[in-house]
Amino acid sequence: MGTFSIWHWLIVLLIVVMVFGTKKLKNMGSDLGGAVKGFKDGMKDGGNKPEESAPVAGQVGSTAQAEKTTIDVEAKTKS
Repeated sequence: MGTFSIWHWLIVLLIVVMVFGTKKLKNMGSDLGGAVKGFKDGMKDGGNKPEESAPVAGQVGSTAQAEKTTIDVEAKTKS
């Protein structure tokens, strides 16, 4: 009596369909499939190292160039 036969599973399936309806079961199935797909895509993307992005407009690429272009405002006002 510990195992269920195919007839037990068919009766359970029939009751579930009657309670929820086929439309709601279809929506739940597609939502579950989308969640699993999103999880798998997230796991694939999680293993990749992020690529270095190009510098944003206004940022200076190196510190040497930054030192050449900086202006000391206090030095100009003291003169």
